[in-house]
Amino acid sequence: MSNNKLEQIATALQRYFALTGFLLPQEESEKAIREGVSFRGPNILILIFAIFIASLGLNTNSTAVIIGAMLISPLMGPIIGIGLAIGIEDFDLLKRSGRNLLVAAGFSIITSTVYFLISPVSEGHSELLARTSPTIYDVFIGFFGGFAGIIAIAAKSKGNVIPGVAIATALMPPLCTVGFGLATWQIHYFLGALYLFLINSIYIALATFIGVKLMKFSRHVQEPSPRAKRVRKIVYAVAILTLLPSVYLTYQMLRQERFEMNASRFVQDEFVFPSTQVLSHKASDLHGRRTISVTLIGRILPQDSLELALSSKLRLYGLEGTALHIVQGDAPTTVSGHTTAQMFEFAQQAIASKQVTIDSLEAVLAYRNMNDTVAASLAPELKVVFPQVADIAVTKAVFGNVESDRLDTLNVALVRYSRPMTQAQTAAFTRYLEARLRLKSVIVQPMR
Repeated sequence: MSNNKLEQIATALQRYFALTGFLLPQEESEKAIREGVSFRGPNILILIFAIFIASLGLNTNSTAVIIGAMLISPLMGPIIGIGLAIGIEDFDLLKRSGRNLLVAAGFSIITSTVYFLISPVSEGHSELLARTSPTIYDVFIGFFGGFAGIIAIAAKSKGNVIPGVAIATALMPPLCTVGFGLATWQIHYFLGALYLFLINSIYIALATFIGVKLMKFSRHVQEPSPRAKRVRKIVYAVAILTLLPSVYLTYQMLRQERFEMNASRFVQDEFVFPSTQVLSHKASDLHGRRTISVTLIGRILPQDSLELALSSKLRLYGLEGTALHIVQGDAPTTVSGHTTAQMFEFAQQAIASKQVTIDSLEAVLAYRNMNDTVAASLAPELKVVFPQVADIAVTKAVFGNVESDRLDTLNVALVRYSRPMTQAQTAAFTRYLEARLRLKSVIVQPMR
């Protein structure tokens, strides 16, 4: 490609991206930014109301309400003011913007904390959770959002850029989540959301500073000062230090996503059986310990050999060191809060209790059957030993004392004699029955 052609392309691109003729005078742009820095009267009341709206949106998990709160919020003003102040070396504006940003953030956190202290809902929803895990993508959002914001403020035709930047950079929801973390004493919500707010604020201000320099805004003072140089170094250092944790969090997020993707591919490729299907699977990485849990339904497969065979294939999917847990129909599952093993144990205990009752009833029944047949079993002996006995019946009777209501169980032998017995013969007959029937005592009652 010739040099003339390259020059033509460069000229065309410059014509497309040139800002000459599209920007307001610096004085007008500065005036708009300086007016937005102030947080007194209406601005502070609007901020408090916006915080309440955003907190309600987070509490009800409503994206539309949260977007509405971001459109109302005047939080962008002091942040852009900080970037402008550094760019034009106006340190009075820098102090005022920094002070107003701290005041606005403080009021926002206090308001959201009070709201979540009195709110009956204390559970974190997805919109809250999304504000506690910032990554490098949030850095880019804040950075490019800040560029769009400063160019829109300086441009003659503004369009809908500022409201769009307010929504994209999401300054309000993190502050509400900070208040939620304080109200519920959940430190991970507090720190994660506060870090996200710092990312957005710092990189919007950095982008504003760079934008002011690119648009060649004049310095507030005529000569460059050593103080301005120190401030710029501090800005760059703070931006880098703020960036580093987000890089680590992004690495952790990508690592987790890659692990979950490899786990899904492993389950999809390897868990293919004729009469058994995968019901569900879950990949977790807690404190460096990776596990894949797979639940199967259908025909039961040999557990030990199945886990051994599939565990050896984990390395093919980049899952070395991952523990594989396979749950089948014969593995512990939960039923109404209890595992099958617990249910089996409860059933065994119930069966044992019923068996004791059955054994007791069988003993009573056997005793009654013995009483019913005792006469027939004793008859041959009685004919020889006590021929005076014509008929006999042995039973257990329960006697109740009328006065004391006390119950007493007695063994009674009802006897009909063919001829009378003497007292000595009766005593010998009683001892014979006690020994023969293995009873402690027997009352012999004659019958007519």
